[in-house]
Amino acid sequence: MRNVLVTGGSRGLGLAISRKLALAQYRVIAIARRESAEIVAAIQEAERDQRGELHFRRFDLADISGIHDLVKSVRKQFGPIYGLVNNAALGTSGLLATMHDTRIERLVHLNVVSPLIVTKYVVRSMMADGGGRIVNITSVAGLTGYKGLAAYAASKASLIGFTRSLAREAGSLGINVNAVAPGFMDTQMTQGLSAEQLTRIARRSALGRLAEVDDIANAVEFLISEKARNITGTVMTIDAGNMA
Repeated sequence: MRNVLVTGGSRGLGLAISRKLALAQYRVIAIARRESAEIVAAIQEAERDQRGELHFRRFDLADISGIHDLVKSVRKQFGPIYGLVNNAALGTSGLLATMHDTRIERLVHLNVVSPLIVTKYVVRSMMADGGGRIVNITSVAGLTGYKGLAAYAASKASLIGFTRSLAREAGSLGINVNAVAPGFMDTQMTQGLSAEQLTRIARRSALGRLAEVDDIANAVEFLISEKARNITGTVMTIDAGNMA
């Protein structure tokens, strides 16, 4: 059974991805700061289903110095790491001119620095084990402009550049690196938007609706699978045609 790490895997999109991969017969190690009731229920569900496995590992990705030991301990407990989904992120919004410096620093730290360092040590493991799959969760905000999301968009745009460059670095080692760029979804990340705002966004899309977490989870499962063996360095946009 292949092992896949999912950061921010205890709730929202990360939990949906973790569940989807467990159903697809992977052994999923969900990493997050807190063990939510939802992840506990999902672990029990995976045990009953008996297709794949779902495990939880408590870790704060802001602790950069501890990431090496985290990856080492996961590999020691579960074996080779085949897949990594960099999902953990802060969705901080606000006008850049009035945003406090510490909020910007925290956002960039978690959205950019942490996934780079996690990937660094996971890639080393994949090199030793003969290949793997990396999927970075970015955002349509990293591809186009949205008022009030300058800092967030900067962090997500950086992941797109990271994805394309790492795909070049790691391709000869049998490691595929891709990104998924979700549009606006009705999740905790968009709780600051009113129902009217979400409805307006849905109307602007080609399909007249918002993307759902399962749509993104399906894309991640595909990119982790053998069906995507010749796909690398790409950004898959899933936004119901909002950017069409």
